[in-house]
Amino acid sequence: MSHVAEIEIQITDLAALAAACRRLGFVLRQGQKTYKWYGRWEGDYPLPEGFSQEDLGKCDHAIQVPGADYEVGVVKARQGAGYRLLWDFWFQGGLAERLGPKAERLVQAYGVEKAKREARKQGFSVYETTREDGSVRLTLTRR
Repeated sequence: MSHVAEIEIQITDLAALAAACRRLGFVLRQGQKTYKWYGRWEGDYPLPEGFSQEDLGKCDHAIQVPGADYEVGVVKARQGAGYRLLWDFWFQGGLAERLGPKAERLVQAYGVEKAKREARKQGFSVYETTREDGSVRLTLTRR
């Protein structure tokens, strides 16, 4: 079963994505041109907007997730800047278990790392606290 979908986030900073991957124990494979997924589209789930069957499995970079059979494809946006993330979230591929049902762990980690990078560029010191519920609080102070 193929269930390739887009993760609801726009990636504009590959360094922040790499940091998010390290934070979660994943590996961003820069320059990897394919990502692992079920391998064929079965027509049982809509294609991500703007993609054809032939596009599936192709990428500009990929995210390897230890313990998962599938990978996340990092694909250059066809319109606008940045990248889109594609993944096959079918439960037997192992990604949903490690990223969350809507990849919220990866989305949160990228958001935290992107915010930290931008704050530091603007001269702030950044202090991070992880709460019991898993949410992250960033405290910024002027240097």
